[in-house]
Amino acid sequence: MTATPTQNATGRRKNAVAHVWMTEGTGRIIINGRPFEEYLPTAELQNSILAPFQQTATVNKFDVNVIVKGGGTYGQAIAIRHAISRSLTKFDGEIRKIIKPLGFLTRDPRMKERKKSGQPGARKRFQFSKR
Repeated sequence: MTATPTQNATGRRKNAVAHVWMTEGTGRIIINGRPFEEYLPTAELQNSILAPFQQTATVNKFDVNVIVKGGGTYGQAIAIRHAISRSLTKFDGEIRKIIKPLGFLTRDPRMKERKKSGQPGARKRFQFSKR
């Protein structure tokens, strides 16, 4: 009996971190133990996860198991997309040429700016009074 190859990858967006394990299979996607349709309620978020498969014509060819923590639902969805894209390139190096121009392999660097001491927020200042 030959074992099916498994590829794992990590994707990130803001504070969301997604760990993905992909095996060749029937297209089942499980996120934190739940089907992805249940975990991500809107069609927009579901399509963002399926986008790497649709662009590379590999829909229903891989089973995906995801553990995702942190962030909100949008950040988690983009982190999962990032991890799936990285994992797909490990299966086939030619896929990278398709996915790279779409921006699926690029980690979005935008993060929340930290609050500085002596002021009420990251950018906001206390009201200035001349007199």
